[in-house]
Amino acid sequence: MLFSKRLREAADSSWEASFAHPFVTGIADGTLPLDCFKHYVLNDAYYLSCFAQVQALGAAKATDLHTANRMAVHVQGTYGAELSLHEKFSGMLGITAEERSSFQPAPTAYAYTSHMFRAAYTGHLGDIIAAILPCYWLYYEIGERLQGATPDEPIYREWIAAYGGEWFKQLVQEQIDRLDAIADTVTEADRERMERHFLISSRYEYMFWDMAYKKESWPV
Repeated sequence: MLFSKRLREAADSSWEASFAHPFVTGIADGTLPLDCFKHYVLNDAYYLSCFAQVQALGAAKATDLHTANRMAVHVQGTYGAELSLHEKFSGMLGITAEERSSFQPAPTAYAYTSHMFRAAYTGHLGDIIAAILPCYWLYYEIGERLQGATPDEPIYREWIAAYGGEWFKQLVQEQIDRLDAIADTVTEADRERMERHFLISSRYEYMFWDMAYKKESWPV
């Protein structure tokens, strides 16, 4: 069995919970309150800035020039595609520069990114890919599931279109293939650690929807 298939099967319950979360289904049918989506956009912009740094650490830890280059391309993709999309969302939602500059991430966003940084700083490239892959892969599967949904809210139609395209599928598959190639060269102890990273990130993906839906903030 491919290592990626092993991870996908192990994470299935977390992913099914994400598919069924009212944040995700609310985007599909247009019933998600916009203030919840605004909370998501602010936290996701923070998350993506950290995600790009983790991708860059992957480039630094690559053992060949081609992989280093491809990881750097993924950093550019995060900035050029996803963060520019968030700039558009910010305009549509009326998020001001002051709101962005004073924003503090919610506990779940902070914890999820801290998990990725830990995997990146203490592990090798395989640990990094395992920790970041659920974000790529789950969003692609959600985008595929939501294709054809036509919510009345334009911003939700934009979000659905962003993650179901062929360009995004290719990025996801590249990282899946990279993870499988690395898994073939490392020890079983490495693979078990990589699986833990993948499963924790998968759980954080569910918690991220929940954070946005409940507009999570620090309790004290």
